[in-house]
Amino acid sequence: MQGRRGNIVIVFGALATLVASPGTYAADLREISVELADDRYRLVSETYFDVPREDLYEVLTNFDLFAKFSSAIVESSNKPADGDGRPGFYQRMEGCVLLFCKSFIRNGYVLTTPEVEIIAVSDPELSDFEYSRERWQLIPEGEGTLLIYDFEMDPRFWIPPVVGPYFLKRALKDGGARAVDRIEALAMQVRTAEVQQEDR
Repeated sequence: MQGRRGNIVIVFGALATLVASPGTYAADLREISVELADDRYRLVSETYFDVPREDLYEVLTNFDLFAKFSSAIVESSNKPADGDGRPGFYQRMEGCVLLFCKSFIRNGYVLTTPEVEIIAVSDPELSDFEYSRERWQLIPEGEGTLLIYDFEMDPRFWIPPVVGPYFLKRALKDGGARAVDRIEALAMQVRTAEVQQEDR
């Protein structure tokens, strides 16, 4: 049971890059829900970032930066566009719970509406998921951005349905705070670099 439970903590700890309780910066988790239906998990969250959406968008569309969000993401990179012209991405996540260690791969493509929406879809033939789809919606709010994150997944590994949602939600809340702060910090660096460029 510990190994199966470990799967949950590892996977969702690694993917918990966009939701968290308030940290050093102004990022603020407002809502999070986790559901399981027909063997497919769905997580929806709303988080406020104290940065303009164009800066947040620039960070979230650069998969080369994702390894900086969380120590569980060991490798992450942008990949060349596929035959349909869609940019690609690659991620390798790993972690250990007690003596149980696991590694997970995600390969897929990205669809974007600049500064408004990002959708990342995993290729099941090249990933450890039968289905994996993430959607980030960026909505201006005051001087910052409301990020609505919608993640659906059907893993190839088994997650116990009774305790799965509980450990998933706990892993997201416990493991995401530092990641959100890092995302916001990177977005602030984007803004600082732009201002310095304008001043030259």
